Amino acid sequence: MDDDHFGLGAGPFWSYERTVTDHPVDGGVEVTEEITYELAIPGWGWLFRMPVRRMMAHPRPDTAWWMPPDRLDAATSVALSCLAAFTLIAGYTGTLISQTITFASDEFGASDRAQGIALAATRVGVLIALVLVATADRRGRRTMIRFSAYGACAVAATGAFAPNLAWLGSSQTVARGLSTALALLIGILAAELVPRNSRAWTVSILALSASLGSGMAVMCLPLADLGGAAWRLLYLVPLLGIPFTRWVIRGLPESQRFVEASERPPARAHAGRFWLLAASAFLGSIFLAPASQFMNDFLRDDLGYTAAKISAFTLLTNTPGLIGIVIGGHLADVRGRRVVGAVALTGGVGLTLAMFQSQGWSLWAFSVAATIIGAAAIPALGVYGPELFATTARGRANGLITVVGVVGSALGLVIVGSLSDRLDGIAGAMPYVAVGPLLLAILIVVAYPETAHLELEEINPEDR
Repeated sequence: MDDDHFGLGAGPFWSYERTVTDHPVDGGVEVTEEITYELAIPGWGWLFRMPVRRMMAHPRPDTAWWMPPDRLDAATSVALSCLAAFTLIAGYTGTLISQTITFASDEFGASDRAQGIALAATRVGVLIALVLVATADRRGRRTMIRFSAYGACAVAATGAFAPNLAWLGSSQTVARGLSTALALLIGILAAELVPRNSRAWTVSILALSASLGSGMAVMCLPLADLGGAAWRLLYLVPLLGIPFTRWVIRGLPESQRFVEASERPPARAHAGRFWLLAASAFLGSIFLAPASQFMNDFLRDDLGYTAAKISAFTLLTNTPGLIGIVIGGHLADVRGRRVVGAVALTGGVGLTLAMFQSQGWSLWAFSVAATIIGAAAIPALGVYGPELFATTARGRANGLITVVGVVGSALGLVIVGSLSDRLDGIAGAMPYVAVGPLLLAILIVVAYPETAHLELEEINPEDR
């Protein structure tokens, strides 16, 4: 009997050993293979345990749909696990005001127009995000991620004690600014850490965990049915994120690209690329912001949904979007970003408009379809922000692009909020802002560069 032992060459494992044993049996040879390993995916390993085990038992020559196109090492795998954990905070605190404002407005006696103005005002918090992500170009990504996570949790919790809509809007303006900065910094650090063929896949993974964070706010929403002020309980949940941040930050490294770039003079952002992405952010946000933020109001006021039914609708129709995110990330890395982004964006917007004009089972069906198709655009387009700028300008450029996008979202919220009072509710106002993403789809096809399979240093030669 002979034993052959094989160790780990590369992969997301703390430890790995493969033992192959052969011994004669009835004139032949029986070969036994045993693999022992420990995944380097802290916190999220349970999600990958069965797929990895199946892959070990039945190896295949190509990459499975759920795997990154590149083989990640243990350090990168751990870093992505930590970043995915931080997106839970960004997702929850970034969604909180939009999920609860319809219930808060009832307590405060505010109109649809007041809600639209309050939601638009919270967008001013993007100026806080701009300062923080620009500071990350000098102080480092890890430092500012820690600051933003602590701050988002602490400030969001003050909404539980809001005496009026103005107080609630003001506190969540700061919290949204911190959560926006956290989300941007997570995306930037991830792009700087992962191999070139897996950046869109990484965006899809982070989007999944951010959706889980948002979903946690939705799952807590039935608490609002307990009484007129029960919505305030949702604002106490972020306090759990403070000890959570202290635990997660220990496993997060600094970007080696940032460390090396900090020794060079700051680079200037490419003006053409900046205005391309800034216009895109404006055109997309003018529709996406009101479509998301007024959804609960549409379901509650126009269709008579309770908080529990809103929660069920959101979870059951949005959860399938995970399929679109994963497929979109895989296709964007393997096939390219532009076609995936343009097709998914156009399809998602069209189906969303159909959803707002529907009731009953068709409302749910259109929502599921819009979520799956539209979600594929998230990794395909979300990867461009970190890719198209040099390391020392990446934070500043993405912060400014987000500011322009927030202007678009604020304009969209005000337009829909104002028109809904004169037209047939939210459903009658949404077609007026749909022209934005349709123009964006044309811009993607005509003007966007293709960045798949390129190192960041190839896209930005000043980083070489």
